[in-house]
Amino acid sequence: MEGTRSFCPQRTPTVAGGAGVSKAWPMVRLGEVLSRTGASIDADPSREYSEITVRLWGKGVVERGRVSGVQVHGRRFVASTGNFIASRIDARNGAMGLVPESLDGALVTNDFPLFQANKKRLDLGYLGWLSKTKSFVELCLRASEGTTNRVRLKEDRFLNLEIPLPPLAEQRRIVARIEALAAQIEEARRLRKEAVEEADALVTSFHMQAAGGRTRKMGDLFSLCEDSTLIQSTGSYPQVGVRSFGAGLFAKGPVAGTDTSYRNFNRLYSGAIVLSQVKGWEGAIAVCPSELEGWFVSPEYRTFRCFPAEARPGYLAALITKEWFWNRLSEATRGVGARRERTRPEQFLNIEIPMPDVHQQDNGERIFEQLHSMKRLQSETSAELDALLPAILDRAFKGEL
Repeated sequence: MEGTRSFCPQRTPTVAGGAGVSKAWPMVRLGEVLSRTGASIDADPSREYSEITVRLWGKGVVERGRVSGVQVHGRRFVASTGNFIASRIDARNGAMGLVPESLDGALVTNDFPLFQANKKRLDLGYLGWLSKTKSFVELCLRASEGTTNRVRLKEDRFLNLEIPLPPLAEQRRIVARIEALAAQIEEARRLRKEAVEEADALVTSFHMQAAGGRTRKMGDLFSLCEDSTLIQSTGSYPQVGVRSFGAGLFAKGPVAGTDTSYRNFNRLYSGAIVLSQVKGWEGAIAVCPSELEGWFVSPEYRTFRCFPAEARPGYLAALITKEWFWNRLSEATRGVGARRERTRPEQFLNIEIPMPDVHQQDNGERIFEQLHSMKRLQSETSAELDALLPAILDRAFKGEL
């Protein structure tokens, strides 16, 4: 059928004698087990309503906000617990799912069609998990059409899509198995998060204890030191950005000399403290690692060099990722939100913090490197955890779980 795509899972159950028998689940049109629903109403001006939004890539159906009935113009559809909801615009990007109990009675526009399931044939949990699979999202992409920026899910094509549908008891078994494994993944994520938080707390605890009552201004620890490079029209300059909230530096694509209005870039050097003047107040600060030495930042990023007798770059690299540190930057910068002033070097250098001497910093660096290695391992584990659930879902709906 034009505009649809089928995928047929195989199960290989064990039978007497140990032989394997291939068994295909029947393929069923969504229109056979889903039907459009949702009564439309004119909002009551005296009431307050929840509104719904649907996150991309199966991240859930959540409350967008609450509005007074006075603010609602035109008729809206009313969602019910267990309705399947999809975004016409972003179903092709995985924006679909089940309406939770907390959003029963919430309002949606016609851009979010609602469907009810035939519960005698389709388990809601089965549909909810199935809609998170790559295969299902690909089907929704095929059921969408339109020009760029106006691609929308076509309801008739969506209901003509076919899904694998085992018996209801088997659907429930699959859901129970998926949910058990998903719970284990969430527990692993929780433990990982706790380990990272404990590592961060240990850095702060060591720092405060090692500093004792000793404090220093930033200007006692390092000074403004910039390798300003004149931009040549024939040159190419690999760029580096600074993430906010202590998340570090990241490499960007090169900029041609003819594609910038700046006259100079600042060349990075190993151990440089790199501060974003624009976003310093929200923790856009980092220490340059050796692998980014020789790369470039715009003049809006200021660089500072440590005084060897007062500060170790490796020690500061761990310190400046902590919220208490970059909160000091926020306190030193006047204004609110987007109206904040730039964090000027003189403001930065005037900030006073607890600071141990360099011998204590050397001890701290060794401890921090061990913690950093642990966090790298945790980060790799996190990526593996992220890949686990999609793999589980893929197996489940192929009949292999």
